[in-house]
Amino acid sequence: MLENFKEKHTEVNSQIDAWYAEVRSANWGKPLDIKQRYSTASILPNDQVVFNLKGNKYRLLVQVNYKNKIVLIKKIGTHKEYLKWSK
Repeated sequence: MLENFKEKHTEVNSQIDAWYAEVRSANWGKPLDIKQRYSTASILPNDQVVFNLKGNKYRLLVQVNYKNKIVLIKKIGTHKEYLKWSK
């Protein structure tokens, strides 16, 4: 999903790559751990988190299984697309 998005939105490639590298080595045990590193991240119900990429231009929605240290990428899109996700 990330690779497909990067092909269409090359200006955010380095930020996606940096986020992915950090997540692979992250040891998040609770939402506060994410907020300490990503202060603009939005913590949602059901262990979901929205990360802002390239300022506020792109959004990345993930679900975190804190116990098993798994981050599931659910959606990535422009801010305009993000506004439609909850509808």
